[in-house]
Amino acid sequence: MKKNEEKQQETAKEKMSRKKLLCVIGIPVGILVVIYLVLALFFQSHFAFRTTINNVGVSASSTSGVEKKITKQASRYEMKLVEREDKTESISGTDIDMEPVFDKQVKELLKKQNGFAWPYYLISPQKYEAETMISFDEEKLKDVLDHLSCMDESKWTDSENAQIKDYTKDGYEVQPEVYGTKIDKDAFTEKIKEALDKMQPEFDLSGEGCYEDPKVKEEDDVFQDALDTLNKYTQMKITYQAEGKDDVVLDGETISTWLSVDDDFNVSVDDEALSAYVKAMAKNYNTAYGNRTLDTSYGQTVTIYGGNYGWWVDNAAEKEMILEDLKAGKDVTREPVYSQTANSHGENDYGNTYVEINLTAQHLFFYKNGSLVVESDFVSGNLAKNHGTPSGSFGVTYKAKDAVLRGEDYESPVSFWMPFNGGVGMHDASWRSTFGGTIYKRSGSHGCINLPYSAAKTIYENIEAGYPVLVYELPGTESQKGKDMDAASAVDEAITSIGAVTLDSAGTIASVRSQYDALSDSAKAYVKNLNVLTAAESALSQLQYEQALQELQNQESIDAQNVTNTIMALPDTITATDAAAVANARNAYNALSEGAKAKVPQSALDKLAAAEAAL
Repeated sequence: MKKNEEKQQETAKEKMSRKKLLCVIGIPVGILVVIYLVLALFFQSHFAFRTTINNVGVSASSTSGVEKKITKQASRYEMKLVEREDKTESISGTDIDMEPVFDKQVKELLKKQNGFAWPYYLISPQKYEAETMISFDEEKLKDVLDHLSCMDESKWTDSENAQIKDYTKDGYEVQPEVYGTKIDKDAFTEKIKEALDKMQPEFDLSGEGCYEDPKVKEEDDVFQDALDTLNKYTQMKITYQAEGKDDVVLDGETISTWLSVDDDFNVSVDDEALSAYVKAMAKNYNTAYGNRTLDTSYGQTVTIYGGNYGWWVDNAAEKEMILEDLKAGKDVTREPVYSQTANSHGENDYGNTYVEINLTAQHLFFYKNGSLVVESDFVSGNLAKNHGTPSGSFGVTYKAKDAVLRGEDYESPVSFWMPFNGGVGMHDASWRSTFGGTIYKRSGSHGCINLPYSAAKTIYENIEAGYPVLVYELPGTESQKGKDMDAASAVDEAITSIGAVTLDSAGTIASVRSQYDALSDSAKAYVKNLNVLTAAESALSQLQYEQALQELQNQESIDAQNVTNTIMALPDTITATDAAAVANARNAYNALSEGAKAKVPQSALDKLAAAEAAL
């Protein structure tokens, strides 16, 4: 029972506490509601707190009150002009006959207001702008403006655009824009009128855009983008490295001379200047078409002139690579972009792998990594037909098997084809039975290096495209075979010069025979016209025999005639005194050769016999 009574007493106390709390809270809330409703009704005919119309405070004012305030404001209105260089001026409403013009605008503005939202307006001020609430004399305004100090053109200073100035190692210098005092009269006039309509208390010429400001400002995105691009291009560097050569560094000092910025702040690279740089830089690396020395396999050093072998910078590709490096804006260490490379950047760019071709000796050597792979005689271009193989330093263009070489007057299948100078190359020549010597002088190729099959095969199996081929002449290195061939060729030419054999050819034939006899046995083997010489000698011997025979017969006829004359001189009647004459005639006849005797006429013999008989 006691417990139930205690619970009932506690419940009654809680109910009393709740009633008291409701009274404490309810009374203030009720008061606030009343205040809210009263003000809501008030703001049905009055402007809310913190409300302005054309910069005139109209809080808690009725429409008539607003008109009074605006009228009062207009009567003492003065606008402050805030100018550059910390100068100020003012325009007074009385100077331009300023006065208010009311229509139904104030009432229309009040209708836009929701009176029940007056608490909202306490935290969100309302600013209304009404048109044509103020009127003024525009001619007087023009006169006032014309007499303002800021409108004195003699005092104006021009604005200057921001500029990117000279390059320094720390980046490009910037000349900020300069704001001048030259006024845009039309804009100024229009803006002033708008401000007067709104009865602005202050007019900032800069803020209202009445000056002819710089068109380019330092903070402009396009300006900053251009500046960033210039600095990115010039704050990177390209270091060219090549074995055996000093580093060449392309940095901002040079790059900056190529750069320009147009009126739209587009950064461009002077193509002509970039091309000139690449051309000059390439000279430090290009070796193709130049001269080079070679310590020959003959122990002598030669200078080889010309030829396309060597390093050659691809100017167009290098330009593109530089532009890419600039755009990347990062330091780069690399070699130039080459269109053609060589074995080495050292003193001799052909390194220790090359084909050495001695045109004088008609002999070649193929070295690979410093070791001799093969050496061989060959036959080069025919000098007699102006097909001589050109000297110079070249690179193997490519290699091919089972090729057919074609020209205007030939078609030659070869097993191994290794061109190195246009249509000139090394290949096997199965149609030749011998190589070397001086075959090339009279029976050489169309310019190629003709090789024995085995030598061509070995070279082909060990060579690759780009391998250097060094072709030269070296007087004094002629082979003995070559010397023998030249000596034999001289004898062949001498034999040919004999021509038709006459008795007058005896001296020439004897001289040619002496030249032939003077040849070494190895040289005699290369004489091609020996049969012509022996035939000439035989023909000469026959002519000489026939000449001697004729001379003999002529002499016998003379001798026979002399004897005949002696006999016929004997008297027809012989006496003892004629004995000596008859004996002399007989002795003369007996002294004749048999051939001459045969030529003595029978009549003379009969007379001699008769004389002897008579005697």
